[in-house]
Amino acid sequence: MIVSNFFDQNAIIAVILLGIAGGLMFLVNSWRWRVAGLALMYLGVFWLVAISWPLGLAAIKMVVGWMAGAILGVSGVNLLPPTRRRWPTEWIFLALAFLLVIVAVSRLAPVITDWFPGCHPAQAWGGLLLIGTGLIHLGVASRGLRTILSILTILAGFEILYAVVETSTLVAGLLAVVTLGLALTGAYLLGNIYETENAG
Repeated sequence: MIVSNFFDQNAIIAVILLGIAGGLMFLVNSWRWRVAGLALMYLGVFWLVAISWPLGLAAIKMVVGWMAGAILGVSGVNLLPPTRRRWPTEWIFLALAFLLVIVAVSRLAPVITDWFPGCHPAQAWGGLLLIGTGLIHLGVASRGLRTILSILTILAGFEILYAVVETSTLVAGLLAVVTLGLALTGAYLLGNIYETENAG
């Protein structure tokens, strides 16, 4: 109960963690920093889910997310080509897109808390921030790791909002399987992309 109250009273920290994680995965060009952002994101997801779920059940989110990051980190990511240099205009565009997500979330978060009476404002902010960042990231991602990370980000945002209305262990297990399945699929596809490019 004390731990749950701590998460509830300091939920703004989790939203800040999710913002930093989203920024790392969206703005930074290094795959290592993107995987680190994924790990940080799932820490924030655990924090916000723990407001509504028992601590042990919420910890599944963090453990599975870190396992997904480890799968992507060791299976095929080291086969990615060297990071390319970005133009200043690309940085400006990505930063403005991320800022647009934050502005949209600030308008939509109060609506979500009205729709779900038990929803903590930080859960609405965190869930919408991840969904928005994931959608924008998916829009600019061409293929490979960025696509998988954006899908995982959207799913993580959905999990935060869904945790408010559902506390089923079966659903938590199903979402964990989906997350690991996406990571394994992403690792497999990354390996195939590398082999195809080398064969051609």
